[in-house]
Amino acid sequence: MRETGTAPAETTAAERYLDLLKGAVSHTLYTRTDVGPFAGSNRVTRALLREADRRGLLLIRKVEDPEGEREEGRDWPLFGQTMVGLKRLDNVRHCIEDVLERSVPGDLIETGVWRGGTTIFMRGVLEAHGVRDRKVWVADSFEGLPRPDAERYPADGGALWHMADRLAISLEEVKGNFERYGLLDDQVRFLKGWFKDTLHTVEDPQWAVIRLDGDMYGSTMEALTALYPNLMPGGYVIVDDYKIDVCRRAVDDYRRSNAIEDPIAQIDWTGVYWQRSAA
Repeated sequence: MRETGTAPAETTAAERYLDLLKGAVSHTLYTRTDVGPFAGSNRVTRALLREADRRGLLLIRKVEDPEGEREEGRDWPLFGQTMVGLKRLDNVRHCIEDVLERSVPGDLIETGVWRGGTTIFMRGVLEAHGVRDRKVWVADSFEGLPRPDAERYPADGGALWHMADRLAISLEEVKGNFERYGLLDDQVRFLKGWFKDTLHTVEDPQWAVIRLDGDMYGSTMEALTALYPNLMPGGYVIVDDYKIDVCRRAVDDYRRSNAIEDPIAQIDWTGVYWQRSAA
């Protein structure tokens, strides 16, 4: 895997394709000036955003260096299909290409997909390498994040993620995004619903790469509990939200209770991953 922004003397068609796909889903190909949704947490800003929403308006801000902000995924692109940033996309590619090179069996899955950009990129990596015997699983409620279940997961008490309408992207829109890239086929499978109801329904699962993007303690714990036991030795767990306190606590609690000592590696300011050692 080559680093973002570098160019070897010679590149293959597959490498060029993946660079273009990465730039497209992150919306960093097109211009040095972009726009993103305006956001804020103070009372005046929240009132302004509510009034704009009531009037059917969207407040935006000018982004002077979209590639700079999206290098580490620090903004929400208005037009891109992913907000994870270029470094985390490079990490996805690295993990997939490594399991392919070492013939680690299993499919790829992301839990929490927003507009589907990262899973589109996953499918693109398989396409670039001519892989036909693995699937990409796209797991999401496609209705936003769940209301916090503070009785089961006290750490999520008071969470307001379920009120973030911008995270509620429909299944139809995500499928449409796959179609735009010519990557909607029988190697892509969708799991619609809350993780506690869907992740256990995959028959005879084997996972090579698991990517978690659930933000909350409950969502993260449910994904790990359902998926990690079927992660093949040599496969990878990627956690998008480790910077978020409740997500980090869920990961640390799961690792502790299951005696997982494989070292965690940092991707950028919030993303981490580890490789499962042999059982």
